[in-house]
Amino acid sequence: GCVNGELKAPVCNFCNFLAASGEGSICIKANAQSCGECIQVAETCGWCSDQNFLTVGESKSARCDDLESLKKRSCAVAQIENPRGSIVVDKDTPVTNRKKDGTEKLNPEQITQIQFVICKSAIRPEGEPQTFELKFKRAEDYPIDLYYLMDLSYSMKDDLENVKNLGTDLMREMQEITSDFRIGFGSFVEKTVMPYISTTPARLLNPCTGSQNCTSPFSYKNVLNLTNNGDDFNQLVSQQQISGNLDSPEGGFDAIMQVAVCEGHIGWRNVTRLLVFSTDAGFHFAGDGKLGGIVLPNDGKCHLENNMYTMSHYYDYPSIAHLVQKLSDHNIQTIFAVTEEFQPVYKELKNLIPKSAVGTLSSNSSNVIKLIIDAYNVNHHDFFFFLSCAQSLSSEVILENGRLPDGVSITYKSICKNGVEGTGENGRKCSNISIGDEVSFKISIESQKCPLHSQPEVIKIKPLGFTEEVEVVLNFICNCQCAAKGEPKSEKCHEGNGTFECGACKCNEGRIGRLCECSKDEVRTEDLDANCRKDNGTDICSNNGDCVCGTCECKKRENPAEVYSGKYCDCDNFNCDRSNNRLCGGHGRCECRKCICDANYTGSACDCSLETSTCLAKNGQICNGRGTCECGICKCTNPKFQGPTCEICPTCPGVCAEHKDCVQCRAFEAGEKKDTCERDCSYFVLIKVKDRDRLPQPTDQSFPLTHCKERDANDCWFYYTYAIRNDTKEVYVVENLECPAGPDIIPIVAGVVAGIVLIGLALLLIWKLLMIIHDRREFAKFEKEKMNAKWDTGENPIYKSAVTTVVNPKYEGK
Repeated sequence: GCVNGELKAPVCNFCNFLAASGEGSICIKANAQSCGECIQVAETCGWCSDQNFLTVGESKSARCDDLESLKKRSCAVAQIENPRGSIVVDKDTPVTNRKKDGTEKLNPEQITQIQFVICKSAIRPEGEPQTFELKFKRAEDYPIDLYYLMDLSYSMKDDLENVKNLGTDLMREMQEITSDFRIGFGSFVEKTVMPYISTTPARLLNPCTGSQNCTSPFSYKNVLNLTNNGDDFNQLVSQQQISGNLDSPEGGFDAIMQVAVCEGHIGWRNVTRLLVFSTDAGFHFAGDGKLGGIVLPNDGKCHLENNMYTMSHYYDYPSIAHLVQKLSDHNIQTIFAVTEEFQPVYKELKNLIPKSAVGTLSSNSSNVIKLIIDAYNVNHHDFFFFLSCAQSLSSEVILENGRLPDGVSITYKSICKNGVEGTGENGRKCSNISIGDEVSFKISIESQKCPLHSQPEVIKIKPLGFTEEVEVVLNFICNCQCAAKGEPKSEKCHEGNGTFECGACKCNEGRIGRLCECSKDEVRTEDLDANCRKDNGTDICSNNGDCVCGTCECKKRENPAEVYSGKYCDCDNFNCDRSNNRLCGGHGRCECRKCICDANYTGSACDCSLETSTCLAKNGQICNGRGTCECGICKCTNPKFQGPTCEICPTCPGVCAEHKDCVQCRAFEAGEKKDTCERDCSYFVLIKVKDRDRLPQPTDQSFPLTHCKERDANDCWFYYTYAIRNDTKEVYVVENLECPAGPDIIPIVAGVVAGIVLIGLALLLIWKLLMIIHDRREFAKFEKEKMNAKWDTGENPIYKSAVTTVVNPKYEGK
């Protein structure tokens, strides 16, 4: 049912908002003079009805401000007028859970598919939406009225033969969907004037050529009212004859208009209404009637006499927009069963007519039953879904609303099957809804202004194609409740010159002033102006206001956050000292040109913080014990130290080195300060411990601790810790020095001698090893050269034989 749709938008903190954005409150800018005017400015605006709320110099409009600002200005919550809207349910009928096989049979009027409610909404203008919820559930076995409107031009001759048995066949198939089904039949051709038909006497009797026997042309004829008898449908349709016309587009729009508006003739019930429009041609629309000399626009009224449309020659074709309106008004869902050739045209037409579908009609209309059932119910399992039907008529619900009052807007949010949400235009509809599925819609209504009259406005919301509707009665909140308790001609308003309501005077016509004390004709006089001069000066209202009826009304600045105040407008809240370019450093408020600082801040510009947490050093001391904290910043008193907490000392030694001499002289009576120990080293408390394990450890302390290890002139080590606890410096020192023992001479000498001997032996061994290696290399070289030596076997060059042979030159060998 309806739920309270009150939306409480966040109300900004006025002062913080102004500081951040530099803009004033929209409530103050409106300059509202009454509570009623104030609450119409914005949802966040309220009116303080406290009679003593205004200070000297403030105008009546200062009562109107955002809620947080009114509270900060000490207006009690009970005296802040800020009426809120609400929704009250007068009638709430849940959706019907009906079973097809149930024994209980309900009348169509008893079946509710969309939650039927009557809501009364009190709505406040300017941005306060009121939201309620509607539920929709497809009822099983919901009654259906189907009217079959057929083109009977000559090209549909073979189609008529197939339609003659449509009644009983469709009745049988529709039993799968509903037990309460009625069917009707009508036909159309064209306007009965030239040039749409031939007007010769012979052609008027038989418009077909050759031996074809056709009936006289007509515009639209209601053949059969809606009936639950399929045999009557077959019988009457069997008696129909084809007719003819001259042009290709047909006069189907005339027929659709008459089917929609002639409810009584057709027999429509308040159930699902389906109109099947079957044709194989295009259509004429508004303006085409001029070809036949018809210029009067279609009047959208019923003109059936003896079930025939009699004014086709008088009124033009209806426009598409006119058809859309009438089909929607009469909750008729249209199925365009057209041939493949004209699919693109009728698909474009479908996009303009809500809750319509387009199906591909075979050339002889043999598939018309499949087309109708598939278009009605996409989930029916006995038939193939035809590709040309983009949407199922019964599986989609689309909400529409009637005329909205001026300044009223409405938004929808759908929660569809499987939790799918839609907003904007998609928030009006849900698709693919099966029988038994329940979906819901959240509807928000918002008003931007009050109507000129005080009467309630009614908005009707309904789903396309259904007769059920939701009625929302809007009552506008245009005045405050306190106005009803107003005192007309109140003595509080200067001799009854106004009505005292909501803590202020609402002046009668021609009167002005906070108490309506002046007439508009006598606003300025010298005597009255004298009351507006401070200390008998020359400036009226300190030049920051106007003297109205002897009282200063301070001027308003461009930024409403900047206000003049005071009896003489001599105070303001924007001329105080600034810090970091912020008024009063952002830590206070400006009153009469003086900063009133917040807690923990001081100074003329509230720029001095009394908080000391920013001055704490690592050792937990303020400014490390070497400075003072002023306005949250350390001022170091020791010039050697610097930094935000006086912990940095570039020229200082470390803690251990700094205190070494004093610890040494006090603990061991030695060191460089031995003679001046009492004078220079009494600044800490000395505590001796027996060993290093007894020294304080950092993990055991809640204050900083330093461990030190230092060496004296005798090379002895001593250990100590240094810490500051509660402004007391403490030193823990191990009472015994750690001095190195004297050297043992004999082991050292023995070690040195042994080392020299061992080094000598090592050197000898190394020399001997090198010599052996060298000798072996030389011997190997000799052996190699010996093996490679070769001896020369030639004669001795100085050898001479002892034998001498002499030959007789005269010897001839004889």
